[in-house]
Amino acid sequence: MLNLLKSSVWHPNTQMKEWESFDKITNGKGIWLIDSDGNKMIDAVASMWCNVWGHSNPQLIKAISDQSKKLQHSSQFNLTTEPAEKLADSLVKTSPGMHKVFYSDNGSSAMEIAIKMALQYWKNIGNEKKTEIATLENGYHGDTFGAMSVGYVPEFFGKFKKQLFTTIQFPVPNKYRMLKGLTINDYQNFCLDKIEKRFSKKDNIAAFVMESGAQVAGGVVIYPKGFQKKISQICKKYDVLFVLDEIATGFGRLGSMLQYEEQKSIPDIVAYGKMLTGGYLTMAATLANKKIYNSFLGEFNDWKHLFHGHTYTGNPIAAAVANQNLKMYKKNNLIKKIQKTSKTFKKFYSEILEIDIVGDIRHKGMLMGIEIVKDKSKKIPISPKQSINKIFFEEGKKNGIYLRTLGNIVMIVPPLAITESELNLLLKRTILTIKSAKSKVV
Repeated sequence: MLNLLKSSVWHPNTQMKEWESFDKITNGKGIWLIDSDGNKMIDAVASMWCNVWGHSNPQLIKAISDQSKKLQHSSQFNLTTEPAEKLADSLVKTSPGMHKVFYSDNGSSAMEIAIKMALQYWKNIGNEKKTEIATLENGYHGDTFGAMSVGYVPEFFGKFKKQLFTTIQFPVPNKYRMLKGLTINDYQNFCLDKIEKRFSKKDNIAAFVMESGAQVAGGVVIYPKGFQKKISQICKKYDVLFVLDEIATGFGRLGSMLQYEEQKSIPDIVAYGKMLTGGYLTMAATLANKKIYNSFLGEFNDWKHLFHGHTYTGNPIAAAVANQNLKMYKKNNLIKKIQKTSKTFKKFYSEILEIDIVGDIRHKGMLMGIEIVKDKSKKIPISPKQSINKIFFEEGKKNGIYLRTLGNIVMIVPPLAITESELNLLLKRTILTIKSAKSKVV
């Protein structure tokens, strides 16, 4: 336990006044986090949705160690390294329709790059009209200014609204919160019709940006079947670039290696992150198809090249561990394992929904969102005086799990390689936590 009076650390998305101390994590083993007092907690959020194989995996540690002995970092400005080249080749081979890979440090940066690529593409080919970005309401793409603009969640970013660039936003079909009198199919068509009508009237839209497969930070909204595919078809019909964010949803999180393959919606640009290195080092990548890449080619004085760069772009240690991570996906047949293990979630649906403060469950692959409400019939979210996150963290800790909420959504996002027995244990402890938190949130 670390006393905040002795710490200089400012923690993310945290009202620091609420906390007197933080548990100090000193070790990790498999799905477990171990604090300085020896207490163990199941890492129910995969260390912010990125851990694949659990903590202290010897193969990933060896990849880091071996590369660190040879080359720790080298700039990609005019230079390259074998790990970065190997990883780019693997990503292109894994990603249908993609041609080139641009590295960055984190998901927000990868999406900033995607936005810049999309906007500059049109300028590079001489089209000055296409300057607008279209998005889905309540999407999330990161915390930097460009990412906040295209992924505007009012609760997170309302204080910066005047500084953000405007986007064209469209509703997303949320099965739990639909317009009255509509089926989910009706609601999906309503949302798609809005997109098509706007696109048919405007020729200034440069790109449509969306999370692939589901909105995660926006409340775990799983798209209806065919929704993403139809948006990609509308984009193609009206010559709008289709940009996907697979940072949190790709690489197995939703049960497929790439969500855009499952959704049959090949993008022009796609961003990866989080699980890319197995959750061991920070790294992200933005991939573009050949059409996008070729538009950036020309004479130097044409100024068509991409004006973007990061100090640690393509870091060889991060690339080395990412290469080992991808190798392990294939060797361990991880995607099929996830598809089998994720069925465990369904066994607990009814028991979770029986809890009177649970309004809804949204689940796909290794992602579950449990919506906590004050009134089930009216679907009114809870709003306790103390932060919901702190309540569920403290109650989860008593039950030996590390939980973090997003608003009134309890997130279950375990390491991808979690076993069925471990997931059973996690979900049983989650149920106990929700029940014990009831008196504090209502």
